[in-house]
Amino acid sequence: MFQLTALYNHPEDVAAFDTHYDTVHAPLARKIPGLARFTVSRPAPGPDGAKPAYHLVAVLEFPDAAAFQAGMGGEEGQAAVADLENFAGAGVSLLTGPSNQV
Repeated sequence: MFQLTALYNHPEDVAAFDTHYDTVHAPLARKIPGLARFTVSRPAPGPDGAKPAYHLVAVLEFPDAAAFQAGMGGEEGQAAVADLENFAGAGVSLLTGPSNQV
């Protein structure tokens, strides 16, 4: 598998971010050709009540690097990337690489 992990910083307007993510961005991401699995997590505070490092973590998995490149390079992948500027103003870190089940 090959994965893209998106780590979204805490937005100023949580409600606006979540609404846009859930109703616009996630549906765009689900349309990316070759996408095998898509998970989203909104981390909870730590055991001590500390704020988590990120507001939202999304993991998109593809069968291999070629499928990732084709999907993200296509119209649907580019639309999802372009949409980031519409809601991720607090910043997002994108990490890519092979993933293995252990």
